[in-house]
Amino acid sequence: MPLNLRRAGSLVLVLVAGVLRAEPFDLVIRGARVIDGTGAPWIYADVAVKDGRIVHLGRLGKDVRGTRDVDAAGLYLAPGFIDPHSHAGPALGRGALAGAEPLLTQGITTVFINPDGGGPVDLAAQRRRLEQQRPAVHVAQLIGHNSIRTEVMGLADREPTPDELERMKALVRVAMEQGAFGLSAGPFYTPGNFSKTSEHVVLAEVAAGFEGVYQSHIRDEGDYSIGLVAAVEEVITVSRSARLPGIVTHIKALGPRVWGQSTEVVRRIDRARSEGVEVFADQYPYEASSTSLSAALLPPWSMEGGVGALQKRLADREALPLIRTTMLENLERRGGPNAIQLRNHREDTTVEGKRLDEVARARGVEPVDAAIALIRAGGADIVSFNMHEDDIRRFMVQPWTMTCSDGDLVAVGDGVPHPRSYGPFPRKLRRYAVDTPLLTLERAVHSMTGLTATVMRVRDRGVIRPGAWADLVLFDLATLADRATYENPHQLSTGMRHVFVNGVEALTDGRVTDLRAGRVLSRLSAP
Repeated sequence: MPLNLRRAGSLVLVLVAGVLRAEPFDLVIRGARVIDGTGAPWIYADVAVKDGRIVHLGRLGKDVRGTRDVDAAGLYLAPGFIDPHSHAGPALGRGALAGAEPLLTQGITTVFINPDGGGPVDLAAQRRRLEQQRPAVHVAQLIGHNSIRTEVMGLADREPTPDELERMKALVRVAMEQGAFGLSAGPFYTPGNFSKTSEHVVLAEVAAGFEGVYQSHIRDEGDYSIGLVAAVEEVITVSRSARLPGIVTHIKALGPRVWGQSTEVVRRIDRARSEGVEVFADQYPYEASSTSLSAALLPPWSMEGGVGALQKRLADREALPLIRTTMLENLERRGGPNAIQLRNHREDTTVEGKRLDEVARARGVEPVDAAIALIRAGGADIVSFNMHEDDIRRFMVQPWTMTCSDGDLVAVGDGVPHPRSYGPFPRKLRRYAVDTPLLTLERAVHSMTGLTATVMRVRDRGVIRPGAWADLVLFDLATLADRATYENPHQLSTGMRHVFVNGVEALTDGRVTDLRAGRVLSRLSAP
């Protein structure tokens, strides 16, 4: 969108596509340190917005005004942050949390939902639910492999028949035709862990035909099955074979047994990229992950057939000892029972926030038996402390690593969520770009904006330039911080002074407004 500006009294002559118009700007942000999302060093500039898009980046005279003028002296202006891996979809679709306060206070203006192979198969219906709630942030959909496999095959531990594979391909095709940005996979989870690499390649080829991406919660982040390095190679294989961007999502080396393997993972990804394979990763800046107690500890075969079949196996005198033996090994893989904090439980809220060994002592049983009892009683979600800081930092500095949250959108008082639901983006900026600099501020912002927009194929977002959509965050670096902790996670981040979504002020002076300008984005056309 080529733009020229000339002053005409109190108005501005805006030359858009060869037509000279005299009109005031909707928004002027004046005197900010602009980090444009490309990784380039910040500059002082004024930014003007009209009809939801940036129409000027540079200097404006003092007599040039906007309907809304913001004095940004001493503040940094960046593109709105894009989260490529978010579990906020269900909450945004229900409406109670569509105002998205925990997201906006981090500076997040776009979330990609349905990660890890999950989410609904019917993306059109999901889109309608989201649009009815008028979310405060933009939402981009992925189509989940596990959901599609379940729709076609149930929770069967086998390869699909040719007919079933064609039905799965058709569902991916429909989702892509409805605007999905790509295929998400979770071969660590049931039933994805029953699938072979070839199945992922075939389905990723469908997404590739629509210029989509392939994002995977890899088959093994530790040494559960094929191992971390081989699991990363599986993503590389899918990306190479299907000819589309492959993303190792929430990249990590999970558990003491694989600490240090980040070096080899980086080497493998760098080698693949040098060979022309388009491979990336995303990462959240925490030493703990989060999943379900069942997914973390149970052997995959025990979950074939669903919850009812699992409960029968847990009651079976022959199956239970086999399950228990694997669970003991998996507990050790994750650093022991003290490394597992219970987030919530379907039946017993008294265990929330406690470590597994603490619950076991209170019940007078072994930790593995406490875990079995919790699963029998409905299951629980956990926070699992399993990463080493050296691996976190090694992955973070790679030019192909985006920033993600992997967070839920939760109500205050709803269980004990992972703090990544409230603070990963400010945490990365504060901890790794300011307090103990590992990245420059500009590189850290790039990993949250321009890089993500490029990888995920989001047009006209993630950068500050004339013609781009005005998703913008204005923050005070001195007060920017995450406040959520593992013990007290329900705390909003601080430092975001203003957040604009399509030029509309979604957060002002640190407080969320009721002006919801989020859209459900489509790969076919970005509104």
